[in-house]
Amino acid sequence: MSLKQTRCAAVAATLLLSPPLAPAADTDPTVAIEWNQTLQSTIGATGGPLATRWYAAMHVAMFDAMNSIAREYTPFHTSVRASSGASLEAAAAQAAHDVISELMKNQATAATALPAYDALLTVQLARIPQPGLRAQGIAVGKAVATKVLEWRISDGISAGPFAYSLPGIAGMWQTTGAPVALTHAPFVTPFTLETNTQFLVRRFPEINTAAYAEDYNEVREIGSLNSATRSAEQTQTAKLFAGGELTSTNIFSLWNNVIRDVALAEHMTLLQATRQYAITNALLVDALITSMSGKFIYGLWRPITAINSALDDLNAGTSPEPGWLPLIGTPPYPTYPGNMACVGAVAARSLERGLGLDVGNYAYPVSVTWKGANGNPDVTRNYTSFWALALQEADSRIYGGIHFRFDNEVSQEYCPKIADHAFATVARHLH
Repeated sequence: MSLKQTRCAAVAATLLLSPPLAPAADTDPTVAIEWNQTLQSTIGATGGPLATRWYAAMHVAMFDAMNSIAREYTPFHTSVRASSGASLEAAAAQAAHDVISELMKNQATAATALPAYDALLTVQLARIPQPGLRAQGIAVGKAVATKVLEWRISDGISAGPFAYSLPGIAGMWQTTGAPVALTHAPFVTPFTLETNTQFLVRRFPEINTAAYAEDYNEVREIGSLNSATRSAEQTQTAKLFAGGELTSTNIFSLWNNVIRDVALAEHMTLLQATRQYAITNALLVDALITSMSGKFIYGLWRPITAINSALDDLNAGTSPEPGWLPLIGTPPYPTYPGNMACVGAVAARSLERGLGLDVGNYAYPVSVTWKGANGNPDVTRNYTSFWALALQEADSRIYGGIHFRFDNEVSQEYCPKIADHAFATVARHLH
């Protein structure tokens, strides 16, 4: 994945008006990028849709460790006493190592992951020439890691899903085979939210309305396994964002790689880049907490259930299609609101806020590459903005037949508010 180096004049002008990115030290983002890429390569399927929690905890620790030294921002979570000359790189590396090693030690990939973390720490510390300042940085990193682990080690993720079922009546979610998943997500401790339902979306369109019928008929037609109207590009879009069949790149890797490319293109310091990694990944967790809360509060049926059972919806604008199947597999939890739409919306808004851009589809060209899987080639696509990427991420779920458009639209309306709240409350510029 690479970021186009050419920028339109409007973007450049806007960046000049944003809060100054004054470096605390002459450091580049290499340390943060190396930890992020190493985590991507070692995390495997650990954590499922909540895997971004590992990224968030690691990068928050890195940020708070460095910021304890630099004092450029308010803390994200914590701050410790530190001398101003302590090594930022050492503090970041040690904090990352200690947090991710502890969180991953009981995971399936631990046998290969933990040695990789030890090796990376050794290499990064060896690059720091001043032993005294390096030692001071290591001490700061250890102290911050301890505090972050105390915060996140019992955040509710390890509780696992619990039973959830609804009466078998029109509009209510019904299992499509796999056991219900992620019922514990609404109870996970958020990173930036005050409550887990702080930005709970409004109720969906009732199933006997024209608005519901319009979106029902759209997904029935374009999201069908054997759709006659879905283009080849739309089919590929659905499968790329779903991951697994065509690509080994999941949605969290995708957005983290966008952050990497932005950090390099903008010549961010290590502190600035880590702040962007920390806030964005924390927002991805909070986005999922928000959308999963809505799913289990409202309990709306998935398209596969609705389309096979439309005779029961009392809507003259819909008709059933027994045996209808979606293009991609249906997740084992309710449909409304859309997770992927929420994730894309908060990631796009986070990057806009982090760069000081005007929010809402502001031009910033990005190029995204999905790494091929199962013998498939890599796929690269270009986007005019972060929001354009987020919109395609959301649309992919309609093309795949697993979401109604109103699932996505409500997430795109509410979820950017999560990002706005975070930038107003954590890791704020002091100068």
